[in-house]
Amino acid sequence: MWFDTWSDIWRVLLVGPASYAAVVLVLRTSGKRTLSKLNAFDLVVTVALGSTLATIFLSKDVSWSEGVVALAVLALLQLLVAAITSRLPAVRSAVTAGPTLLLRDGEMLEQALRDARLTGAEVRQAIRGNGVGDVAMVAAVVLESDGSLSVVTREQSGDLSALEDLPPRG
Repeated sequence: MWFDTWSDIWRVLLVGPASYAAVVLVLRTSGKRTLSKLNAFDLVVTVALGSTLATIFLSKDVSWSEGVVALAVLALLQLLVAAITSRLPAVRSAVTAGPTLLLRDGEMLEQALRDARLTGAEVRQAIRGNGVGDVAMVAAVVLESDGSLSVVTREQSGDLSALEDLPPRG
């Protein structure tokens, strides 16, 4: 349990840095989206990359080259899905969640909050986090596809064209 063999230790010491370098290379080659704020699909890819790296490090059953190929396949799949979703809105909506309007003109949209499984308290926390002390000063709060909350104050709202891609709410 505490120690098996020196060869296992040497394998981790040798394969570990090489695997780490491979992950860095794969992430740099796959582009900024792989490292961006995560939507559900990106999170799955990130977890899969981490799991693959751990397997390369610790499993004698997986060679370094097999692990690097697995990392590359995951990155290529992520690039492919990103390319497809940027061109086909129907596929994008199947793979990623769209933004949701939670508050408009200082009024909480209760059904949107329920659908998003959020509370008014969480929305108010986001408002306070943006340095606003009065909900009435807020034009909109949007739950973004990466899970973050965007707060647009009335002062910043302009013509609200930034909300154009949001589905209409009645």
